[in-house]
Amino acid sequence: MDILEVLEADYRKFPHDQNYSLYAPEVFFKDPITEFRGVKRYRLMIGLMRRFFSNPRLDLHAIKRNGPQIQTHWTLSWNGLLPWYPRIRIDGWSELSLDEQERITSHIDYWHCSRLAVLKQHFQFKR
Repeated sequence: MDILEVLEADYRKFPHDQNYSLYAPEVFFKDPITEFRGVKRYRLMIGLMRRFFSNPRLDLHAIKRNGPQIQTHWTLSWNGLLPWYPRIRIDGWSELSLDEQERITSHIDYWHCSRLAVLKQHFQFKR
């Protein structure tokens, strides 16, 4: 199966049953909140999202490969665990780098909004 097909499937079932074999053991991960190395830490981060995000959803809008680079555009959303269960939404994109074995060696996420904008979504009340 092509790596793009596997990534598309992972987005559809996120955060469950992710295919971690796509990642090199020392993959570099970075997003606007955290930065680390290692597929074990990546698995831990996804596990924390499963535990602390209610109704998580990762919608893939586009995926494109250019040689050893893959770019995805997506929307991540979930319900916060506050008593009013606000729906949080982050639009963004990921830049993935591949090695010769087609493993992801770098996964960098970018957001179309600030961290403060995400925090503010937790305190928007519906009237």
